[in-house]
Amino acid sequence: MILNSSSFDKVPKDFRQALVPSASNLFDFNLHVRQPLYNAGKVRTAVQLAEESLEEKYASMEAVRRQIAFKVFQAFHDLLLARANQEIVRETHRQRVKHLEQARNRFQNGVATEIDVLRSEVNVANLEPELIRAENRVRLARAALNNLIVEDLEAPTEIVGALEYRPCPLESLQEIQSRSLEKRPEIMVARQQIKQAQLALSLAQAEKKLSVDLEGQWGYAVREPKNFFNNDYSRWNLTFSFKLPFIDSGRKAGLVGQALARLRAAEQRLAQLENNIKLEIKQAYDDMQSSAQAIAAAKLSVAQAERVLAMMQANYQYGAATTLDVVDSQTALALARNSLVAATYDYEMAKARLRLAAGDPILDGEVNP
Repeated sequence: MILNSSSFDKVPKDFRQALVPSASNLFDFNLHVRQPLYNAGKVRTAVQLAEESLEEKYASMEAVRRQIAFKVFQAFHDLLLARANQEIVRETHRQRVKHLEQARNRFQNGVATEIDVLRSEVNVANLEPELIRAENRVRLARAALNNLIVEDLEAPTEIVGALEYRPCPLESLQEIQSRSLEKRPEIMVARQQIKQAQLALSLAQAEKKLSVDLEGQWGYAVREPKNFFNNDYSRWNLTFSFKLPFIDSGRKAGLVGQALARLRAAEQRLAQLENNIKLEIKQAYDDMQSSAQAIAAAKLSVAQAERVLAMMQANYQYGAATTLDVVDSQTALALARNSLVAATYDYEMAKARLRLAAGDPILDGEVNP
């Protein structure tokens, strides 16, 4: 009131000077702690969600590893197949060159016509493009394998082994399908995604529930630093905070609806994935059985074709068969051998696809160490 008085100037000077504020420092040290006491399980759920996400990543890595292993296995067998086909073409070429020599000898001895020689020369020449194509297929298969193993495409990679029929006993289709639903990493990924969706739904629902926090403060407020840690200048307080949302314009309901939709989508993906895996197993299972039957038939055809060719070559020596008969026999043998090689390749690939679909090790060495 004195400061606002119209007669303030009449106040004694000493008193007026005493009313002028003087500058001073204020030192403040404060420690603030906040601890959630109850949050409807949001922290625990968030930790579980992170753990499930980590498990999903591990399962995804395993699924990718198996896919890469299968691709390398396939590229390896593609190269084996190309080499086997190349060897069949080379063998057929050797047979035709040998027949050409026989035709020339018979012509020189006067027991064959020049037409036989010309036909034999044409048959040898006709096989040259096939030799080139077979060599190109080998180079392409080797380049594809180099690409997968991160080598230069033109690297002279050599592989050990041959395309062989390695039969293995088959369980029942139902047993393999049931086992696959427990071992496939893709199934594990889908199940982890369902768990994550369930946890996300729990988090969304927790947004509508009561939360309780404890807040505490402790510290000092002093004008002189020497008074720090003097209990006369200390201060503290504890606060319990209760939060319960009432109106949020439908935000939390929207979060719950979104989480429910994600959960349903994850469940549908799992059901679809299980059906796809069962179908993959059935296809590989049937292909494996049909390929085994094709191998048995092809072996019989090869044996018969070899016998026919030997008979035709002997008959040609004695003039009882023509060049066309011999060439037809050579062609039939080449076709039979190609059929056997193709059936063997199909069997091994079907076996690998079945193991991949079932979640089993792909290589024979991993199955039977």
